[in-house]
Amino acid sequence: MTNQTVLSTQKEINYASIGFPIKEKQLPNFDTGLPEILFMTSYPPRECGIATYSQDLIKALNNKFGDSFSLKVCALEAGTTDNIYPSEVKYTFNTHAASKYVELAQTINNDKAIELVIMQHEFGFFHQVGENAFLQFLYRLIKPVVIVFHTVLPKPDDVLKLKVKRIAKACESVIVMTKNAELILIDEYDVPMQNISVIAHGTHLVPHLDKVNLKEKYGLTGKKVLSTFGLLSSGKSIETTLDALPSIVAINNDIVFLIIGKTHPSVKKEEGEKYRNLLAQKVEDLQLKNHVKFINAYLPLPDLLAYLQMTDIYLFTSKDPHQAVSGTFSYAMSCGCPIVSTPIPHAKEVLTEDTGILIDFQNPEQLANAVNRLMGDAALLASFSVSALQQIVPTVWENSAIAHAQLLKKVVKQYTGSDIPISYTNDMSNKKEKIALNYRVPAINLSHIKKMTTDVGIIQFSIINQPDLSSGYTLDDNARALVAMCMHYEWSRDETNVETLSTYLNFIQYCQQPKGDFLNYVDSDRHFTPQNHETNLSDANGRAIWALGYLISKSALLPNDLIKIAKKVLEKALPQVEHIYSTRSMAFIIKGLYYSNLEHKSLAHSTLIKILADRLVQMYRHEAEQNWAWYEGYLTYGNSLLPEALLCAYLDTGDYTYKNIAKRSFDFLLSNTFTTQGIKVISHNGWFQKGQETTEHGEQPIDVAYTILALSKFYNVFKEADYLLKMKTAFNWFLGKNHLHQIIYNPCTGGCYDGLEESYVNLNQGSESSVSYLMARMTYEKYRK
Repeated sequence: MTNQTVLSTQKEINYASIGFPIKEKQLPNFDTGLPEILFMTSYPPRECGIATYSQDLIKALNNKFGDSFSLKVCALEAGTTDNIYPSEVKYTFNTHAASKYVELAQTINNDKAIELVIMQHEFGFFHQVGENAFLQFLYRLIKPVVIVFHTVLPKPDDVLKLKVKRIAKACESVIVMTKNAELILIDEYDVPMQNISVIAHGTHLVPHLDKVNLKEKYGLTGKKVLSTFGLLSSGKSIETTLDALPSIVAINNDIVFLIIGKTHPSVKKEEGEKYRNLLAQKVEDLQLKNHVKFINAYLPLPDLLAYLQMTDIYLFTSKDPHQAVSGTFSYAMSCGCPIVSTPIPHAKEVLTEDTGILIDFQNPEQLANAVNRLMGDAALLASFSVSALQQIVPTVWENSAIAHAQLLKKVVKQYTGSDIPISYTNDMSNKKEKIALNYRVPAINLSHIKKMTTDVGIIQFSIINQPDLSSGYTLDDNARALVAMCMHYEWSRDETNVETLSTYLNFIQYCQQPKGDFLNYVDSDRHFTPQNHETNLSDANGRAIWALGYLISKSALLPNDLIKIAKKVLEKALPQVEHIYSTRSMAFIIKGLYYSNLEHKSLAHSTLIKILADRLVQMYRHEAEQNWAWYEGYLTYGNSLLPEALLCAYLDTGDYTYKNIAKRSFDFLLSNTFTTQGIKVISHNGWFQKGQETTEHGEQPIDVAYTILALSKFYNVFKEADYLLKMKTAFNWFLGKNHLHQIIYNPCTGGCYDGLEESYVNLNQGSESSVSYLMARMTYEKYRK
């Protein structure tokens, strides 16, 4: 693309017709560094909700895509200050200085590193100079601009409508945080829908700590906790809650209401502590001193989230019907707080009948009735908490970062007319550097797996991230956990893993029966359950042999006593192997025997590998057709195990028949699970039958993990770069490269969500999913650099 072509692709806006100069577009520069994105926003240490929002968003973008672009800040200040800013702040700007807006635009235009500007907009930022100065800045700016409207007022007068239209027209894209705000912009400000993106206010992942322990830590043992937080101003109408408290205390004498936050700096500058003093006086008048606690501080995030996690009901009582969105509201939901709220647009959009209760503005009686109803129904309170989490999880900062990054990529593509950053190499004919969202790999975190592991083994299920001991244990999960922990030990040499490995190995041994076969299901009291006699256990038996063989292959690293136990259990199990015909069971067994042979080649093991591999070959020849290179007439679960097992058989025996069929069948599988958008493993909601269409949605982490394991093995044998690329694509599925663009792995807890459905992520973090992620992570670790 030539410079002239770049210019010709730009949209032309006749700003002169509305009294402003035409906004020219920037030629691409030739900086070879990462594209730099400039955030124009208030920023900490300025105490402001938008400042906190921007810092959280920037942190999330850096955590997810720090290798894709560089993020800088132009900190907006209300007057002159002596704030000391962090290193990402490149510029500061006094929004009260009307004469400096054009100068700022020129400074940004001359900064060749900056490729894109994101403007966090609130009318209050510019009220001292009026919006015209800000408009002049936008029209002088020749960089593309994405603007975030934090306030969208309904029913605008002609003046406000014209201002907002002009601002939106000067920008490449507009972000709002609610569907309601989007509709207002479209219907009442005539902003084109295609220019608007809805990205909800971000929320934090939290560990969901134990309420009892938290209350003890903060001196609230035995209390039922109500809370509200944020910078104080009369608009929050906290007096509504105080007026309701006598009716609440009459039924719930153990109530304490936490008012968290200091007075808003702007309010304090104008009227001092007038509002806080009014609230304190009301507490005195209503004799509520034992039930109200002021926390007059701008809390560090960990402390704030701790207070919210111990909150039994969060109260939001804003009296502004036009308040578009509330970050405090979102944070409370992310901590699993049931909500009682006034009907601001955000609340009406997010709260459903099973996540919270809406009350009228300034209505203490309704507030009291709602709190008493919830406090009197523990089951309803718990249900609201889980529903609130499910409702809010798409908005976590990690998902917000993904949505923002995708929009930035889109804006750059539209701006330049090409899917390349404005900065690219000096050789215009060799545009290798495209906008690529390179997902950063999170640190390895075993917290959840360790939390799920008792002295018996790893617990089967989890409710959100809390182990559900009543679900008991399975051989399946403990076998997978043994493999994953072996992988981690090989990578880390963490000696604490040895005890954990011993626990999983002992569980496998416990499940072995006198004849050598294994039972699968064990309850919380270590009793085998009736389910063992109602379910086919061949897959579980195969997984056990895979795990034992894998552990044996690490003999050079692990204590000899573990290896002895594994060999003893494996040899006892092998007489049963020849009688197993289940496809995936045979595949697991082949893998286990292959790995055990890596430590010490056994002719008996190789003979068994050949017997089972020949059965897979026979199945393949029976089912394979021109357009169906597979072992069965359908693709179900754990599909990649089958070609991987045949490849292991080739590596052990040298038989090229196994190698060739493994390659053909694996490539066939990959053609049905990878698209230009990423990986989509076969849905557990309906298997893919030969000659039929595939079923959409219903993807599980275990199938993605098994695919990654197989890709690793095939790359090692065939050295095809495409296998490495697919491995990266598959791993990014956990990080948000999926059809919902949401994280599946939770870096806060170290757990992995149980599934990706059509419209939501299953938030439970059971052992199968969490261990599957660890296997995938440890496999990918070998290649990602």
